[in-house]
Amino acid sequence: MTTLRITDGDVTSARAQVLVVGVAKDDGLKIVSGALPTSVRRAIIRDLDRIGCTADKGATWRIPAPPSLASDSVLAVGMPLKPDADAVREAAGAALRACSAVKSVVVALPASSQQTLAAACEGALLGAHIPLRISKSAATDSVASIAVATTAPRAARSAVKRNTVADVKATSLARDLVNEPPVSLTPAAFAATAKKQCKGLPVKVTVWDPERLLKESMGGIMGVGQGSANPPRLIHLEYAPKEAKRHLAFVGKGITFDSGGLSLKPPKSMETMKCDMAGAAAVLAATRTIAELGLPVRISAYLACAENMPSGTAQRPGDVITMRDGTTVEVLNTDAEGRLVMADALALAAESSPDVLIDVATLTGAQMIALGTHVAAVMSNDDSLAERIEGAGQQVGENFWRMPLPDSLRASLKSPIADMKNIGEQFGGMLVAGLFLEAFIPEGQAWAHLDIAGPAFNEAAPHGFTPKGGTGFAARTLIQLARTSGR
Repeated sequence: MTTLRITDGDVTSARAQVLVVGVAKDDGLKIVSGALPTSVRRAIIRDLDRIGCTADKGATWRIPAPPSLASDSVLAVGMPLKPDADAVREAAGAALRACSAVKSVVVALPASSQQTLAAACEGALLGAHIPLRISKSAATDSVASIAVATTAPRAARSAVKRNTVADVKATSLARDLVNEPPVSLTPAAFAATAKKQCKGLPVKVTVWDPERLLKESMGGIMGVGQGSANPPRLIHLEYAPKEAKRHLAFVGKGITFDSGGLSLKPPKSMETMKCDMAGAAAVLAATRTIAELGLPVRISAYLACAENMPSGTAQRPGDVITMRDGTTVEVLNTDAEGRLVMADALALAAESSPDVLIDVATLTGAQMIALGTHVAAVMSNDDSLAERIEGAGQQVGENFWRMPLPDSLRASLKSPIADMKNIGEQFGGMLVAGLFLEAFIPEGQAWAHLDIAGPAFNEAAPHGFTPKGGTGFAARTLIQLARTSGR
């Protein structure tokens, strides 16, 4: 487990294997750090020039430390000349990813405010996290000790450390869950994991098995899961401190593997479908951390877990299912399954009349077409809630963009045989999915839908504090939202 220390700005006497500094390109190379004397900066720049440092954003260069430094080596990471918190977070993450087989690191990036200090700590810890790997070869050890140098006020440091460590722990848990092979993370195994993670915390965990799901009229979850040998589960987490003044409900999509069902995906498209439970992973991780921090806000979390598989018992195109709230749905595409399990869970969550209801799901490929893989979508019936989510995301380095819920697309969900269909207009598929979910939200209930399909799983090369594979996206945003809601 990596330990975090926050130290005063002067790092010349700091003993570590690696000292991390920022480097930028102006009229020449410039060290972006307030923690080094001019003579040391000049010595580092001279050596970086010799090895051809270009100061490209996120790239790293490692050199022996000048004699005046107590550290063994210097790792320079490319970043802007005048970085904001996001740039500091990205640079710290990139630097720590480059510190494999290193035990001690001192981070001397710009961290003069509470916001940039939090970003430096967060990026460093996230970059140091070793993704889950199942191999007979020895796993790479994470960095044992990280010290972040700062000139930020001392009064802010303890809160920054506490919150950062908690947020990173949540993100790491979500990452590990997403990276878990689907053969071992079935719906039942997810339920067992939720119980284990919440053990010893003031969180009540209730698991609905298939018998209970049928009894409770959860036709969406049961329909999606009926083709699998691993039956579905609904996992309900309840954290209710006496001092809570606000009630937040979270719903997470927990499709532990998505083959597409009888509307079978092409083989290539299935390769990453273990990530289709990233919404549930984020909700579990966030709820656990909110309880661990003792935040004064009530959380009701619902993880809708199922495995979408083809078989003789699988849901068929043309089937009509009855949802929790009595709505009938004509299933025309069994690969549009996430909205079915989410609709059941949303209807259930709304029954407790929370102040806000937020769902998190890797819901549509259309989200990636619209916003790429680094920005998630927000759809909401409440302007204030949408703004708060975007703001919370900005605080922790998770980007969201508000998308509309156009009335013009609602008609495409009409069915000639049932109350609605599970698919509609092809163009604007992300928005159609949002409209489908909105149909299960009672009048007057503040609600937001977060489509995290792109940012939840990184298929490209690692970058900044983001590894390859599961990213843990949205967990920190939910925690930050709970922090601000409890005030």
